Amino acid sequence: MKLINHIKQHRARLDLTQQELAERVGVRRQTIIAVEKRQYVPSALLAFKIARALGMKADELFELVGDKKKRKKK
Repeated sequence: MKLINHIKQHRARLDLTQQELAERVGVRRQTIIAVEKRQYVPSALLAFKIARALGMKADELFELVGDKKKRKKK
């Protein structure tokens, strides 16, 4: 499974630069770049801060995709 995000699209919708978003959430611009490129999975706290800064809920901005293996029932 992997975590994908829609940060770049929503940041552009609000006409925010990576630097402006980084300042709003208290990280460096390089962190925003890495998250957008899916090179870095943010902590839950950072994910919520980014979502709040973009006026969204975290589960709207981040999406877990991939293997959907069924668990065996006991």
